[in-house]
Amino acid sequence: MTTFLRRLLAVLLTLGAIAAPFAPVLAATARIKDIVDIEGVRENQLVGYGLIVGLNGTGDSLNNSPFTRQSLQAMLERLGVNTQGESVRTANVAAVMVTANLPPFATQGSRIDITVSALGDSDSLQGGTLLVTPLLGADGEVYAIAQGPVVINGFKASGDAATVISGVPTTGRITNGGLIEREIGFELGTQRTLRLALKNPDLTTARRIAMSINDFIGVPTATPEDPATVRITLPYGFNGNIVDLLTDIEQLVVDTDMPAKIVIDENSGIIVMGKDVRVSTVAVAQSNLTVTISENPTVVQPNPLSLGQTAVQPQTNIQVLTRDSNLALVEESVTLQQLVDGLNALGISPRDLIAILQSIKAAGALQAEIEVL
Repeated sequence: MTTFLRRLLAVLLTLGAIAAPFAPVLAATARIKDIVDIEGVRENQLVGYGLIVGLNGTGDSLNNSPFTRQSLQAMLERLGVNTQGESVRTANVAAVMVTANLPPFATQGSRIDITVSALGDSDSLQGGTLLVTPLLGADGEVYAIAQGPVVINGFKASGDAATVISGVPTTGRITNGGLIEREIGFELGTQRTLRLALKNPDLTTARRIAMSINDFIGVPTATPEDPATVRITLPYGFNGNIVDLLTDIEQLVVDTDMPAKIVIDENSGIIVMGKDVRVSTVAVAQSNLTVTISENPTVVQPNPLSLGQTAVQPQTNIQVLTRDSNLALVEESVTLQQLVDGLNALGISPRDLIAILQSIKAAGALQAEIEVL
């Protein structure tokens, strides 16, 4: 058995023998308000198209951005300036997409933050001012009006031979730049029944939430309908409305549960494992493959009196070294902590760990779901 697998087996078996009898099973606890969303209490996305003016020569080039030119001419015509048939040349205007989130129960006249993003070939939105822009909801109705000076988190500085860019100067925010004009009607206090939507659907967690609510109220109030939904009904004779009931139960603490899962991001090498991941008895072997490529170009001289030219002939040498390892046995019921500690002690890289976990899963010995991003 190779040194690598001998050390892997020793560490895993030692950790399993020591930690298994004494390792407590700890459940994660959380308040109900932190793990559920209440029906009707939600944000709504708004979007609009507008113009930013006042840029210091960093706006859209009108020849390359016809939508900016058309929007500029239409705006000037609404203000009584006729530019039809004229050649408009300016680099101080940029077309942008304006986005915002309409908070739940937002009232008419209150303000929200908005985000602007360049739509054309503008270099920077620094110093610009967004003109009045209506923000539409999914139903096509106008719910807010946006306007104000743009603040960006980046900058761009350029010269004849060099350019420096920090952050993203083509996006920015306007704090309190949106004024709400239309409210979304939803009378929470008049509801007799509501649904609680679990942010991480799970049957066990849904049942525990319902049991916790019913034990606190003293009467059957909550019913788990599926892994993602718990329905609550205002009890008969309750001293208050549904808002009072939600206020009473949202501070209740529940032991949350989750399926055994491993999330892998192969691009960055990030691996996240849940606490309930288990490994059944399996034999593992790893082969170390080393590929060496060297270039040794040689000079080729032409024959005398051939009128040829000296040339360089490429010569590539490739060597492949493979070190095969014997099978190592990983005992059953190795926990996540034991597995991670053992692999970390051996200096296993994330790339190698990804391949090992995927191979163990393919063999049916990994009791967890693997999600690859």
